[in-house]
Amino acid sequence: MSQILEKPPIINSLIHQHDRPLWSVMIPVYNCAHYLTETLESVLMQDLGESEMQIEVIDDASKDADVEEIVTRIGKGRIKYFRQKENIGSLKNFETCLNRSQGRLVHLLHGDDRVKPGFYQTMGNLFQQYPEAGASICRFHYIDETGKRLYDQHLEMEREGILEDWLVQVAVKNPSQYAATVVRREVYENLGGFYGITYGEDWEMWVRIAKHYPVAYTPKMLADYRLHSNSISGTKFLTGQNQKDIIKVMEMIQDHLPSHQKELVLKKSKKFYAHYGVSVANQVWHSIHHKQGVKTQIRLALRMHLDPMLLFTTAKVYIKMLLNIT
Repeated sequence: MSQILEKPPIINSLIHQHDRPLWSVMIPVYNCAHYLTETLESVLMQDLGESEMQIEVIDDASKDADVEEIVTRIGKGRIKYFRQKENIGSLKNFETCLNRSQGRLVHLLHGDDRVKPGFYQTMGNLFQQYPEAGASICRFHYIDETGKRLYDQHLEMEREGILEDWLVQVAVKNPSQYAATVVRREVYENLGGFYGITYGEDWEMWVRIAKHYPVAYTPKMLADYRLHSNSISGTKFLTGQNQKDIIKVMEMIQDHLPSHQKELVLKKSKKFYAHYGVSVANQVWHSIHHKQGVKTQIRLALRMHLDPMLLFTTAKVYIKMLLNIT
């Protein structure tokens, strides 16, 4: 059975259920036990109590550790645990997260990411200040496997508020990560869950939400999104499937845009991700010296877009390969 959902899965409505917590912190995990303790502790430090906050780990049949033991040891009964009978893939695991959520605000926090102090208070306040918002996002740090800060997500605006002209902006490139995004459950109920792709499915969802709802924003750094060096050696990056997936997401996003904006948005998006593709090629070379992987990333990037700077950075990568510079 395919793990790819071909259409947005239905998220069951809880509109008639009144005795509900404000928050659902749903933590999908698969083979990330090494980081899970950090994730759980970052949430428990901000625990609002069981009546106000559901905290639950949804395990997609992990094989790397006894996840239930970790949840029991760290959560001490406060965190619920659900395990899939078999590995069903990220999209269906997210669907389980959403349908098991009981709160009015849903935070999908992956089991290797973290929230910073004040996350739930600040994000909750945003929804109070801007009740029309269907989602809210914050700035976040990119961190490595050890938790070291690498760089920061760029600033969308300097003050808190509703993001203006957000549909067009979010359609050009993915501006957020799961860890930094909170969505009203009723939005998922109305629009459905994640589908279609396993690399970039969140980007499509953020665009889908922006099409139908205002999105609130805080410039505060309130989350940590973890980058893994071994992901660069994964099959998607060595075969170029990552870029093929991004192209598919771009095509999906076109359906959410007004006709007069489609062409310009697609052009900007291809330019951004072409440059990103050459950056990935450079990382592939420095990380594992995989020449074919480098060539594949560059070939697909140049199919998307061409400009002098892109050709210059491409030449630099090829010179490094020819001279075996690491």
